[in-house]
Amino acid sequence: MEAAAAAGLDPVELLVAGENVEPALLAEVSTLAHPPRVVAVYRRGDLPRGVRPVTLALWRVADPGNVGTLLRSADAFGAGAALSSGCADPTSPKALRASMGALFRVPLAAFDEPAGTRVALVPRGGVPLAEAAVEGDVVFVLGAEREGLPREVLAACDVQASIPHAGDAESLNVAMAGTIALYEWSRRS
Repeated sequence: MEAAAAAGLDPVELLVAGENVEPALLAEVSTLAHPPRVVAVYRRGDLPRGVRPVTLALWRVADPGNVGTLLRSADAFGAGAALSSGCADPTSPKALRASMGALFRVPLAAFDEPAGTRVALVPRGGVPLAEAAVEGDVVFVLGAEREGLPREVLAACDVQASIPHAGDAESLNVAMAGTIALYEWSRRS
């Protein structure tokens, strides 16, 4: 609620245990281990929309924890987020918890909406991320961990970049890869 209030959003409904709703009812609708004392309901249409000079474009990232973590990273680095169809709902309980309130600060857009150099993050075979020639607005394109990015999405990107890593790890978690890409971008700025 504090993050929403700081972003200037007012709840449509505010349920307070023992005041306007029975505590047992909040416990029934909550997914938390310990029931909340307060539940606030917001309009999805009131969430920030738009694009920023750097964006994480998520292609069918279905895990809500990863979507929420990527929103949190976008918030930390001043980025936006663009979601394709098939992505986890950023307002789902797990995504909302993982975002730590970033959902109320990070502008959301459709996957193809942000303009700029599109950099596909691929597990291997791309130019090392630190060497990727990127100027101006940038869109880091990330795919679901199992499927990755399909050919047509890769073909629409300007650069394919990989994050070099030692060891036998097949790849990085999508949320970690997105965070590293944002850090590399901020280091250059």
